[in-house]
Amino acid sequence: MSDSIPSAGITSTTYDVVISGVVTAVPRNVVTNDDFASRFSATDIANVAKMIGVKERRRVSAGQTTADLCEAAARELLRDLHWSANDVGLLIFVSQSPDYVLPATACVLQARLGLPTQCASFDVNLGCSGYVYGLWMASSLMASTNVNRALLLVGDAGYYNDPLDRATAMVFGDAGSATALTRSSSTQPWRFVLGTDGRGANNLIVHKSGTRQATPDDPRLSGRDPTKLFMDGGEIFNFTLSAVPPLAAQLFGNTAAIANYDAFLFHQANAFMIKHLAKKIKLDPARVPLNMERFGNASSASIPLLMSDVLAPLLTSKNLRLALFGFGVGYSWAAADITCGPLESAKVIEL
Repeated sequence: MSDSIPSAGITSTTYDVVISGVVTAVPRNVVTNDDFASRFSATDIANVAKMIGVKERRRVSAGQTTADLCEAAARELLRDLHWSANDVGLLIFVSQSPDYVLPATACVLQARLGLPTQCASFDVNLGCSGYVYGLWMASSLMASTNVNRALLLVGDAGYYNDPLDRATAMVFGDAGSATALTRSSSTQPWRFVLGTDGRGANNLIVHKSGTRQATPDDPRLSGRDPTKLFMDGGEIFNFTLSAVPPLAAQLFGNTAAIANYDAFLFHQANAFMIKHLAKKIKLDPARVPLNMERFGNASSASIPLLMSDVLAPLLTSKNLRLALFGFGVGYSWAAADITCGPLESAKVIEL
């Protein structure tokens, strides 16, 4: 990193908010690489395990949704924190697999969780960068309102995955998370960097999922099912390698600042890519946790899943300074510099 820091996005600083706990819910249903043997070659399966780093992932059962996972995580978190539902003044649901196009799934979850009618609730349609964006929105809104306690529910389930597309079927896993945020005057400010480049939208897209639908002769489909996820893995890989280093540079400011962080949490998109990014940014590999071997790419839930899984023993015992990096579908990216811990709750539960 040089004295001339590239601009990766807008910057924002929020104050007087802490994370009290993080719980992530995953389905009990485990899908291993062996389960794909009837669909894909042994070479393809071995390549996914070696390059992307996925050996198993969790998948929702029939009738189980992202909202169900987030609700279970939120209920567990509220119990652990001994929070009354009536004290929650803000609920944000970040997902690209909502229960409905309308109404907002956040409204449904507000009622199911028994939150007060004075609770502001809304959905945010973001994927890989969604958790960092969610922390920014929640902390910003808490600073400008009288909300003292908020729930950030973030997750995705792969309803759009094509079971016959090896580019996506073996990569993604399902998870839903709940993060409790509390107003506090005894914490460090949180810093954010956020950006977007919609020119890459067609490289990770479900063409037939809203009101603008691709026609059957659209060359982008190439015989694919337009209701399933299309991903150009090469373009996504190139985007990540070009977007994340400037994002990190802007967040850190200079190389010396890297030593001040306890851990660097990357969206779990591709283990090989994350290791390459860590080396390029000059990060200590021991402070770059990975868990996609067991959970796959959990989209928007991948960062809170790291916090409630790999980092849970540390986060429940001490205060950590964390750098968070979300990047992908959109294209969209976001980074955060936050202090976190000791948390009252950090765990993974099965549903």
